[in-house]
Amino acid sequence: KNKFPNLLSPPSDDICYATQNRQTAVKKMGAEAGLVIVVGSKNSSNSVRLVEVALGAGARAAHLVDYAEEIDEAWLEGVSTVGVTSGASVPEILVEGVLEWLAARGYEDVETVKAAEESITFSLPKELRRDLRAEAAAAVAGSPTASGDATEG
Repeated sequence: KNKFPNLLSPPSDDICYATQNRQTAVKKMGAEAGLVIVVGSKNSSNSVRLVEVALGAGARAAHLVDYAEEIDEAWLEGVSTVGVTSGASVPEILVEGVLEWLAARGYEDVETVKAAEESITFSLPKELRRDLRAEAAAAVAGSPTASGDATEG
């Protein structure tokens, strides 16, 4: 503040715009979705909060998964609309994996719910994209990854 006296900043208790936008979008979709799947890490307060917001908005069920392979097909019973969202730092490739998993089970129509326009994107390094693909493939095979590292979401 001293160095930049004209800087306009949000209150310190404000959540980041990406988190706020996701929560707002989940409120919109939660009322219509029979199921909301949140892609993100169980140790991410952001992702855990999205599950809570979905349930509070009226979703019959909401589940947190790291990978598509963690989705239980029983969750889909009697569900015509599935909402999908992710924690703010979740790589897009993991969300795409969930969408592909759902499409393979008859949920191929995708409608985007936007709360606000987000124009800031960050590309993952090639090495990290490769490692994420390998980790997802290992999850499908049921084997631990070579590195044993966890991915945060």
